[in-house]
Amino acid sequence: MITSNSVATGVPGSQLPTNTAGPSTGSASTTGTNGSNPANSSALLSQNFNTFLTLLTTQLQNQDPLSPLDTNQFTQQLVSFSEVEQQINTNSNLQSLISLQQTSQALSALPLVGQTIQYNSATAPLSNGQASFAYTVPSGAQQAMLVVTDANGQTQLVQPGDPSAGAHAFNWNGQTNSGNTAPPGNYTLSVSATDANGNALAVPITSSGVVNGVSVQNNVATFNVDGISVPMTELVTVAPSSSSH
Repeated sequence: MITSNSVATGVPGSQLPTNTAGPSTGSASTTGTNGSNPANSSALLSQNFNTFLTLLTTQLQNQDPLSPLDTNQFTQQLVSFSEVEQQINTNSNLQSLISLQQTSQALSALPLVGQTIQYNSATAPLSNGQASFAYTVPSGAQQAMLVVTDANGQTQLVQPGDPSAGAHAFNWNGQTNSGNTAPPGNYTLSVSATDANGNALAVPITSSGVVNGVSVQNNVATFNVDGISVPMTELVTVAPSSSSH
């Protein structure tokens, strides 16, 4: 019902005329909004709706009395605006529910503060003279080599590992191959395992550490393990920390 000579003003598919004089033949669409923020979308919808009402009033004032405009198109436009408003409200409510769920996850993780957790990562903190890892060797391995690197990628320790199939704990005391004691920090373990033919084998690694705090990062409840961010989704097991005894 609105002129085809138009420009878009914030609602994809919307057509708003630059010339409001006289009857019109086009139509405005309100099938979507720009951006995912409900507040921004609501503001854009309100702006477009006010523009639509202004254009509608102008067209009614300038319509040909002998050929009045079709009111069915007006009704369709109003219904479209109503539908978009409902979608925006739905998105806003969903975001509120997600925010509440995130807060609930963080609160449910609070009892784990002070506890030792095992998590899916090859990086563990060296704290109180120990960094705790675990690696699982697949069957068929003939040899395994353990390599510990610091946060800068510098090798601190290289030593043989246990090539037998199954899970193995590796508790590093911070002693390096040079005979020095590594300072506290985050260290990464890598395990190089090969079979009888020299083929490399994948060795899953987990780490352990004490939870110092809980936060929400990237919409996921996340543990702080001595400066290492561990998403709750990477949690493997929970055990009382040694400090709690």
